[in-house]
Amino acid sequence: MRVLPVNDNAVLVELADLAETLALFDALQREPVAGVLEMVPAARTLLIEFAPWATTPARVAAEVARRDRSQRATAEGALVEVPVRYDGEDLAEVAAHLRLTPAEVIARHTGGTWDVAFTGFAPGFAYLTGGDAVFDVPRRASPRTRIPAGSVALAGRYSGIYPRESPGGWQLIGTTAVPMWDLGRVPPAFFQPGQRVRFVDEASAAGQALRERLVAASRVSVAVAPSAAPEAVAPASAPADAGLQVQATGLQALCQDLGRTGQAGQGVSVSGALDVRAFKAANRLVGNAADATAIEAVDGGLTLRALQPVVVAVTGAAGSLTRRSAAGVREAVPRGTPLALDPGDVLSLGEAEAGLRSYVAVRGGFDVAPVLGSRATDTLAGVGPEALRAGQVLAVGQAVQSAVDMHAVDPATALPVRGEPVTLDVNLGPRTEWFGPDALALLTSQDWGVSPQSNRVGVRLIGEQGLQRKPEMVTAELASEGTALGALQVPPNGQPVLFLADHPLTGGYPVIGCVATHHLHLAAQLPVGAVVRFRVVAPFAEVG
Repeated sequence: MRVLPVNDNAVLVELADLAETLALFDALQREPVAGVLEMVPAARTLLIEFAPWATTPARVAAEVARRDRSQRATAEGALVEVPVRYDGEDLAEVAAHLRLTPAEVIARHTGGTWDVAFTGFAPGFAYLTGGDAVFDVPRRASPRTRIPAGSVALAGRYSGIYPRESPGGWQLIGTTAVPMWDLGRVPPAFFQPGQRVRFVDEASAAGQALRERLVAASRVSVAVAPSAAPEAVAPASAPADAGLQVQATGLQALCQDLGRTGQAGQGVSVSGALDVRAFKAANRLVGNAADATAIEAVDGGLTLRALQPVVVAVTGAAGSLTRRSAAGVREAVPRGTPLALDPGDVLSLGEAEAGLRSYVAVRGGFDVAPVLGSRATDTLAGVGPEALRAGQVLAVGQAVQSAVDMHAVDPATALPVRGEPVTLDVNLGPRTEWFGPDALALLTSQDWGVSPQSNRVGVRLIGEQGLQRKPEMVTAELASEGTALGALQVPPNGQPVLFLADHPLTGGYPVIGCVATHHLHLAAQLPVGAVVRFRVVAPFAEVG
């Protein structure tokens, strides 16, 4: 066992195999470690995230070392059958690689049972292990940009089903009509860790009957008592004359809070506001609880009309902010301070001059329906409230905690500006060993531009030269493992992707380092065209 550094709030425990990983996961669930917030099991690793004010990486490593990793305590799970139409475009290629016929691949895929080992990548995506020992299939050399929902796939020794349309590099051998993720179902994920899975060929009579039965069942809404899942019941629509009306959204405007924890077993990451400092500051200014729902707006263009007397505050990116009264009087108003709006007043955010994302808080918070216990919008997972739209009315909630704070927000580090460099501190690990000295030197000596393909999932960086792996690691495949907020994942082209809040739970490319938690707010504010420089503040060294 090795304990590898990730960040000042996470470590990655590397183990011998999947069995040992799941045994340790079970042991830590039976006897939790103080301060641990989330655990993400994967093929042969366990990502452990913890509160840095409650414990340290060394303490977590010491607690992990004394847990029994010899055997799992969980009982054999229920058997779930899934009908599959074996029409995948990679079926013939997989058969040739395995030196089988397509019919033999189908027979072996359906001939035994698979186990739901762990979840990740996307909500409802389960990594299935076991099955026939013949299956050991490499990922595609060039991942697809679009894989349809319901695609049944192979990679390494795993099988899986894509819950929704997404990019991916697994080999496609078939499709199923059974939804893998459905928020109308309890629990939403079709597969649960510990279950056993048997695939059934739809070409058979049994397969056709199974498909009809499961698809019909998936359309039946599940009744849930309000006491069991209050978030399953949406609040009544806001009155037409109450709250704030969205008149324009700009590039993107989303409802956010501090995210949803404890959902890793469903394949759901925390998500939440990207710039947590600015988000909390906006709520503090209007006297809300720190987790009250606010609006996260990209660049300028968001326009809100007050339908009742409200107090709001705007933080985050720098730029103009105007208030137009019902009588048509327009005036510039400051960011970072509470603002009173009367009915008919219109608040407009101008283009960001520094930074990228602004946060709009209203006293009482925005009252939108929670999903899985949170009002955060996860753009990768498709979980949470939909993006705001023009004409929508947002009700005001009751999340008031204290008096309005009229004091200015403490000045933060200068926000990133297009065309100008910003330095981000980096902790090396957990897969720094995959890269040689030249790549590590290049990481910190070269400027990295922010690509237009960046979003809430991650910031795509472009450098003159890519980060190359060590020669012996060029063709190596990394078993899927948990990924952390701020991770610098390096795909084969050598151009890093800096993971933000909507990143997938697991990934299959090595992470050379992670942006230090004290600079995550700067990463969240990187506009397209900004120049990033990295500074290593913690070298790679095993923990413990």
